[in-house]
Amino acid sequence: MPSLGLGAYDVFARLGERMGQRALDKRMGQGKEDPERVGERMGYTEVARPDGPLVWFHAASVGESLSVLDLIRRIERRWPELHVLVTTGTVTSAQLMVSRLPEGAIHQFYPLDFKASVTRFLDHWKPDLVLWTESEFWPTMLDQVKRRGTPLILLNARISEKSAKVWRWAPSAGKQIVRKFDMIMTQDQATRDRLLRMGALPDCVEVTGSLKDSAAPLPHDETQRKRLSARLGATLVWCAASTHPGEEAVVAQAHRLARRGAPNLALILVPRHPDRGPQIASDLADDGWRVGLRSAGDEIGENVEIYVADTLGELGLWYRLCPVSLVGGSLVPIGGHNPFEPAALGSAIVHGPHISNFAEAYRQLHSAGAAVEVQGAVDLAAAISDLLRPDRAAVMATAAWDLSSAGAGTLDRVLSLLTPVVTAAVQR
Repeated sequence: MPSLGLGAYDVFARLGERMGQRALDKRMGQGKEDPERVGERMGYTEVARPDGPLVWFHAASVGESLSVLDLIRRIERRWPELHVLVTTGTVTSAQLMVSRLPEGAIHQFYPLDFKASVTRFLDHWKPDLVLWTESEFWPTMLDQVKRRGTPLILLNARISEKSAKVWRWAPSAGKQIVRKFDMIMTQDQATRDRLLRMGALPDCVEVTGSLKDSAAPLPHDETQRKRLSARLGATLVWCAASTHPGEEAVVAQAHRLARRGAPNLALILVPRHPDRGPQIASDLADDGWRVGLRSAGDEIGENVEIYVADTLGELGLWYRLCPVSLVGGSLVPIGGHNPFEPAALGSAIVHGPHISNFAEAYRQLHSAGAAVEVQGAVDLAAAISDLLRPDRAAVMATAAWDLSSAGAGTLDRVLSLLTPVVTAAVQR
């Protein structure tokens, strides 16, 4: 019997589609939806379902979608007759998936969680296996997948203590949600413990580690790297990556302080959401900085003090150019972003105090002497100045690389657990 909360949600999911359409119209006006593909958000599509078995991966946004790319490639190589569908919910993640997905894999926007939208989506795609990532739980979709008898597996599961506390207010709903999954693979023991408290069955939950730890290094254009490296010449450079509102001001203040001891120091600033780039560049210019904007075609060089790299899919380039990187989302209460991305590319890691999204990863990095925590602009400036010394950066970067390489076994463990399930889906 559904919980009171899920029962009320089900009523809304059946009756609220018109409200969802109005919300989509508003989001389109704000540039948050792709007008040419907005029908996908209501379960419509112009893409034909390929004949044969199909596995559906759902990844909410950029980080989650990147984490499953290597798994998709491995599955396609092992089961070439299997078709792959990937859904994400943001325009940015869609753009990235279109450019990064292996040939033949299909991308769609995830449909809104209304009964009609979900039904249209499932009736069209008819997945033989559903692989869900992390912790974005949509009750209507999960319920409908389960009702159709489709195997449903949760990959790379992560439940923070904050989220677990929220679910304690609706224990019956939480139990019903986690028991929709036939198997759950968690990033760490803490998540397993929280899922068990929510009501997951012990035999269904395995700790595999994080797929983000085992992801292949971010790609880059080597010709661009050499060209930009030549343009930088003797200029020292550091990176502030995946920054959010409130962080750019702190980073700029730290950069000003660090430049007192290194006047030839430049900053590559990579906002988490590229569409914020022009405004960030304008604000920095108003504050007296000499700014370059990547999307405007500006070049990095001696006359640029801060280079705003507001393009999609080039983070691997910036990490390779910079011996030291601040991983954003950590100076403000976002929860941090994946530190293994710079770790795999030889960049020493600095972060703020807000790292709940990757607490276990950072615990490992600190134990290995591969990361430094800072509290604000003064701390950050001191860390950058210290780590720009070649001996310091090299030692930290080597420790980080060693640790990130050790995570490669996660993908093997996940694939081993998935093998009988995928094989059964292919034979359905």
